[in-house]
Amino acid sequence: MFEASALTGSKAEQYAQLLEQARALMHGERDRVANAANLSALVYHALPDLNWVGFYFFDGRELVVGPFQGRPACVRIALGRGVCGTAAQTGRIQRVDDVDAFPGHIPCDSASRSELVVPLFLGGELVGVFDLDSPRPARFDEEDERGLAAVAEAFLASLEPSA
Repeated sequence: MFEASALTGSKAEQYAQLLEQARALMHGERDRVANAANLSALVYHALPDLNWVGFYFFDGRELVVGPFQGRPACVRIALGRGVCGTAAQTGRIQRVDDVDAFPGHIPCDSASRSELVVPLFLGGELVGVFDLDSPRPARFDEEDERGLAAVAEAFLASLEPSA
């Protein structure tokens, strides 16, 4: 059985520990829903000041909510709309210090003040996005971006067939 341990040390060390835990949690499992569900729970409980952590999966037309932790979420998001749709359409991480200042922000949870969205591409194809919200303005910095991008990469690696 997987057992998460508390993160310790510097922020970089904490993200290294989180990545190690994420890889152990997903080891040997290739189902994207199972891995997304467990990864959402792991990150939600490991990192402070988060009110939503989860996945939106691309269904060929739009993003559809997948496994998450937090309050009920928007179910469908068009590409190019809001922070998630922008990340999916541009293929670039979106780190937003103030969601109210983001053009077209979709307020699924009125408590959210900042957001980080990592687009998920596998073999050049859009899989979806990994989305994190915080009730604290400017919650995410460059270290968070790097650490969470690495966690997202581990998720994508779990979906690839074994060599």
